[in-house]
Amino acid sequence: MKNIVGVRFKRLGKIYFFNPKNLRIRKGDKVIVETAQGEEYGEVMIPNRRVEDDKIIAPLKKVIRIANYKDHKHFEECKKKEKEAFNVCQKKIKEHKLDMTLTDVEYKFDDSKILFYFTADGRIDFRELVKDLAAIYKTRIELRQIGVRDEVKRIGGNGVCGRELCCCSFLSDFDAVSIKMAKEQNLSLNPAKISGNCGRLMCCLKYENQVYEEKLKRLPNIGAIVETEDGEGEVDNIETLKEVIRVKIKDGDGYLFKKYNVKDVKIIKNSNVEKIDEEEIKNKKELEELEKLEEIESNEE
Repeated sequence: MKNIVGVRFKRLGKIYFFNPKNLRIRKGDKVIVETAQGEEYGEVMIPNRRVEDDKIIAPLKKVIRIANYKDHKHFEECKKKEKEAFNVCQKKIKEHKLDMTLTDVEYKFDDSKILFYFTADGRIDFRELVKDLAAIYKTRIELRQIGVRDEVKRIGGNGVCGRELCCCSFLSDFDAVSIKMAKEQNLSLNPAKISGNCGRLMCCLKYENQVYEEKLKRLPNIGAIVETEDGEGEVDNIETLKEVIRVKIKDGDGYLFKKYNVKDVKIIKNSNVEKIDEEEIKNKKELEELEKLEEIESNEE
């Protein structure tokens, strides 16, 4: 068991474990820690706690000190410099006629480096821009291209649900999302309805995906032939979360449609024929483009 504290450097950023040594640190305290890139200023999200050795990536970096007045002041100065550097970099981007959008600037606490975050449709030759910025700030300059999800996370906003975007309120990582998830959840395959503010598939498609996958394993497919208490019929609709199926049963010259709990029916012959979705056919090109963008961003990460 090791004594740790959990520190976060950005709002909604990842929480990293550090060795507090003999310091007693409370949640919300600001601390100066040792990192691979030098000293950093962060906020404690997890106070002193003992955790199992196998949950820690050794060796743990150390908490240097609880931030003092001088540290707080320097951190605020860094924030002011970031705004100024943002304006300077935007001006230089225009001068060099670069097809890129600057989204954020980050000053390292120990003044060792300035990070400029940007988005672009393809690769950008920003070597001359880096030279200009290095000449102005006399320190190491790094330009980092980010995806549209990261851009929206930094900008903020509300989703179609009316709430603050998940990436702006609690998500610290972006999981891979796919059209298949929308299909399994019987959602509309209209790109406008399953895409977020970033123009990519909504992150919330992932939340219940594991539950749907587990339940679908126990359910027959659309078109399956099943035996019910009312006779043999064909599955024509599925309510996945309730584990209820609607069965079409021959009844004289017509059909009887009735719902059954899946545990009350016996599958005679399952169907391997995929359900044809009219919206999927109608929006095939846009859905393929969405899927392609998801694949590209997943590979880049």
